[in-house]
Amino acid sequence: MSDHIPPCPKCNSAFTYPTGISMMCPECGHEWNPETAAEEAEESLDVKDANGNPLQDGDDVVMIKNLPVKGAAHPIKAGTKVKNIRLVDGDHNIDCKIPGFGAMALKSIFVKKA
Repeated sequence: MSDHIPPCPKCNSAFTYPTGISMMCPECGHEWNPETAAEEAEESLDVKDANGNPLQDGDDVVMIKNLPVKGAAHPIKAGTKVKNIRLVDGDHNIDCKIPGFGAMALKSIFVKKA
């Protein structure tokens, strides 16, 4: 085993530690086998924007329509730029921080790649 300890594939925490044949993350509790983690990383999420362009973690996107937000006085306006997105599995497949709204989960069909 090399001296490099990989970060957690789930939360990217640097505080991981070996537990015999697997690795453990103390922050999120995720346990994984580093030998199979490379194979799982190749099966990354296939998320596309409204125009069919593939999205990746860290991309910048632009909202293509006004989206109402529960509890907010005004909607997220079309044309709002969202920087440094993170792709997640699920119905709302983008996690991001929107200026003036904070942390938000979005559907990729409402954004286009910037």
